[in-house]
Amino acid sequence: MASEFPDIEPSQFDLIVVGTGLPESILAAAASVAGKSVLHLDPAPFYGSHYASLPIDAFTSFLNSHQETSSTPNESPSGDKDSALLTVGLQKRPLYSSVEISSGDIGSLGRTRSFNLDLSGPRLLFCADSMVDMILRSSASHHLEFKSVEANCIWVDGELKTVPDSRAAIFQDRSLGLMVKNRLMNFFKLVRGHFNSEGGERISDEDLEKPFVQFLSEQGLPDNVKCIILYAIAMVDYDQDNAEAQNLIKTKDGIENLALYNASSGRFSNTVGSFIYPLYGQGELPQSFCRCAAVKGAIYILRMPVMEIIYDKETRHYKGIKIASGQQLLSKHLVLDPSFTDPASAFNSPSYRENNENQRSYVEVIDGVPCIKQKVARAVCVTSKSLQSDLSNVLLVIPPKSLYPEQQMCIRVLQLGSNLSVCPPDLFVVYISMLCDEARQGKDAISAAMNALFMLPVSESAENDTSLQSESSESNGKPKLLWHAIHVQKLTQHKLTEGIVSCPMPDGKLDYRDILQSTRELFQKIYPDDEFFPEVAATENVEDD
Repeated sequence: MASEFPDIEPSQFDLIVVGTGLPESILAAAASVAGKSVLHLDPAPFYGSHYASLPIDAFTSFLNSHQETSSTPNESPSGDKDSALLTVGLQKRPLYSSVEISSGDIGSLGRTRSFNLDLSGPRLLFCADSMVDMILRSSASHHLEFKSVEANCIWVDGELKTVPDSRAAIFQDRSLGLMVKNRLMNFFKLVRGHFNSEGGERISDEDLEKPFVQFLSEQGLPDNVKCIILYAIAMVDYDQDNAEAQNLIKTKDGIENLALYNASSGRFSNTVGSFIYPLYGQGELPQSFCRCAAVKGAIYILRMPVMEIIYDKETRHYKGIKIASGQQLLSKHLVLDPSFTDPASAFNSPSYRENNENQRSYVEVIDGVPCIKQKVARAVCVTSKSLQSDLSNVLLVIPPKSLYPEQQMCIRVLQLGSNLSVCPPDLFVVYISMLCDEARQGKDAISAAMNALFMLPVSESAENDTSLQSESSESNGKPKLLWHAIHVQKLTQHKLTEGIVSCPMPDGKLDYRDILQSTRELFQKIYPDDEFFPEVAATENVEDD
């Protein structure tokens, strides 16, 4: 085996990173920019890990190989009696369950390697969000291209309705009366004035602490308009109609999301709307940061399994890793892909137990890593035509209770066409997701959305729960569902113990703001004296980037 893996030189680094997911890749790039020596490994033959974009065969293989099976506990620490070091075997943990792959003939889809399917879809970027700012500041933009998401829609009475999110769109919307249009315009003016640094009418502190849905009602906005603002512009996930619900967002959070949406519209003159998506899939994002790190001297090796973690026998502090060749590599810090269990669990140390016992109530510790009890159900579908005539790239929100009474969460849908190089011509990729407490709940919601949006193959229509079926499988105008994959993904938090960082899994949000914030916090804990991607003088036009 050693001959398959040549020795790595040098053998000592400031930082070793295992896994090329987005948080790991950003950390590697930020550390390299800060002048640290970085070794970045991945046992897989591709970049991106849980954030990758893959052809159909590789996509299905990844899900099947990472789904829930019997968990393997960490090995007990071992080491020679006379050695000052201990080693612990690095184990993987399952992060996917309820994997369902279409039994259809994928050969009928044409060149299957022409697909780039996101493992963590649906996901996109606001033009004005912090992730785009960092892509520009870090020069990752030099390795990326984007296109606009052409339309933002909401599901209303079984149909797609374009979201009235601008002055022109509001006055062109025939479903809104003149009085409602004026109230909506005045509301958007109020939000803009609140954030206007040059002065303007500010929303009171008392109103900022109110539930956002209550504040909207006080502005005289009808239920249908409140629904649009809450779920299609402010991007709220939870049902806001229940006054006793624990997940009601405050006005201050709602208007911040509205301000981001508004600032994103028109930020770049060559974009349409508020959202952009990278050519060739979201997997290009981690690759772009890997390229930035490589330019600064980071060493990259794919297909390199890490077998063991090395600790100081006396202090139990992290020292390094042992790779498949048997070579030991030392570093001050280690960053791990979330697929791996926390090796510190093998020690059952007091600090380890205290760290786990202090987790908040909505977090459970699985294999030593904090997991949020909620999950996210995802589906990837290949269809024969667009959901919206004459448009390729469309975002759609299905508000709570729109498909069935028990639907307590928003369902997010993102359709992408071949102009983004994610599928062959004349086909479309559609991502669907919903946060859920249980796998069955999530899969039922995904099935209901698929049934509402697509014409399902007869065999699959017969298998689905009849309570989630439309009255007829012969749905005029619906795209035909050609292939799909459904899975339920665990949500994990980041963790830092004894010099080892465990990165988070993709969250259930549409954008990357929370993931970026979590990654920034990790970097600042590892390197408190270094700046996270310091500002540099721009040498190129931002719009060109």
